[in-house]
Amino acid sequence: MEHAYHYDRNKFDALLYGIIEQNSTEQALNWLQQQKEKLGDPVSVQRFNLTFTAIPRFMGKHPLKSGTSYIELSDNTRFFIQGFTLDKLVRIWWLLQFPVADKDAYIKVIEGLFDAADMNEQAALYAALPLLAWPEAWVFRTTEGVRSNIGPVQEAVMLYNIYPARNLEEAAWNQLVMKAFFTDKPIHLIAGLDGRANAKLAATLVDYAHERWAAGRKVHPMLWRLVGPFIDADNFPDIQRIWHSEVNVEKEAAALACASSTYAPARHLLEQSANLRDEISSQRLTWDTIAARIA
Repeated sequence: MEHAYHYDRNKFDALLYGIIEQNSTEQALNWLQQQKEKLGDPVSVQRFNLTFTAIPRFMGKHPLKSGTSYIELSDNTRFFIQGFTLDKLVRIWWLLQFPVADKDAYIKVIEGLFDAADMNEQAALYAALPLLAWPEAWVFRTTEGVRSNIGPVQEAVMLYNIYPARNLEEAAWNQLVMKAFFTDKPIHLIAGLDGRANAKLAATLVDYAHERWAAGRKVHPMLWRLVGPFIDADNFPDIQRIWHSEVNVEKEAAALACASSTYAPARHLLEQSANLRDEISSQRLTWDTIAARIA
């Protein structure tokens, strides 16, 4: 059903299974095929759920040896499998085996898995969000994941995951980004970060920076990435402050923020350092190089 999935499900299923084959024993693959055959028609929801839970026991939990960190989805987007264990990948593949023709039944079954899931099952389910059928159905569940205090669940929602940027409304998206800062996640790994930058988020982040400075704490340099396109007379003094920082990575963050701004004083500030300006224009200095330095 083409309207249920927004990508070529059959092609992706085959690519995913190929990686599973490379990382599995013959015995484990036989078990997986048996489970698929036993699903039946109509599908037994109980067997589907039991198999989802049993996957680590029969497939193993070892890290993937795949040479690739992602699989191509449609429209120039990628599904990242970096850092996955085999059981996580198999669970995601297993989710693709449930029929989608009955939308209500499909949503009920997947929601049931979320409700009953342990930490590792939740992480697999949230990582699978970009692949689930009927994408509009998982918005509320995604906001629940953002509010989670379980590290692996937060990471599954926030990092490398293209679903939130594509589907969350602005307030929910901003909450995800702020939670990522609060919990010290690698901000540069949030998919769609620049495309979803917005003035409200920039204002909230500037307030957050002021609170941290007032408490004598450091401000994450990546914060200015999201302020840069919205530099104005009110927050420009903050950019000037980090421009004059003795910490090199903070001055570099100020330069990159100015480079993404159309505010004339910010552009003028960047011109004061030919070195930084040239590093940015030649892409020797990017937000990725900043991220690498503060990792």
